[in-house]
Amino acid sequence: MDLGAVLIAVTGVAGTLGGVVLTQRGADRAKTRELELTRAIEEARLQRELRRTCYTELHRDARQFATALSAHLYVLRDGTRGDEETRALENAKAAHRDRWSETLMIAPDTVLAPASALNRALTQVYGQVKRLESGQPRPGETLRSAAEAQEGLWVLVRGVREAMRRDLGVAIGGDARRTVPGPPPGDPGAIADDFTEPPPGDGTADRGRTGS
Repeated sequence: MDLGAVLIAVTGVAGTLGGVVLTQRGADRAKTRELELTRAIEEARLQRELRRTCYTELHRDARQFATALSAHLYVLRDGTRGDEETRALENAKAAHRDRWSETLMIAPDTVLAPASALNRALTQVYGQVKRLESGQPRPGETLRSAAEAQEGLWVLVRGVREAMRRDLGVAIGGDARRTVPGPPPGDPGAIADDFTEPPPGDGTADRGRTGS
């Protein structure tokens, strides 16, 4: 057999085999990229579902904590505080605390910023309510001032809700950053008008402060 023909045949076979190898390697790389993309999509989906669950529960627990603060103010005003009312407030506070701790580990900064502001405000109103309950309010703290602070919680709740919806890709109509006076639509109404201050020197200042 002619040596040249042999070399040509060998070269042809080698080229064919090399092409097969290169094609297989390309297919393997494409398959690897496809698997990596699939895993990334699945991971993103799971993370989004985790955030959605956490956000839903945080929103619910923050609203329940704010509502419990409102209810406790009426209890203090009417002098009807008992163990059941105290437990209701403490349970709402504990539920929100646990959800807030979870949120700190999951939420991005765009959600943590407004959520932190809400958490601080809830804690401050709670502290004011408890000081009024114990009869040791700070200067200027009254049932009405606590009720006014409680009203302000609802705007913060709305801000957190909008930040969470943006993070989840839920469309929000209008400018989500605008501030609307009064409680947001769908949130409880104002309560401060239900807590009037007693006239100075009428002997009911302490009762107006503590509800007892």
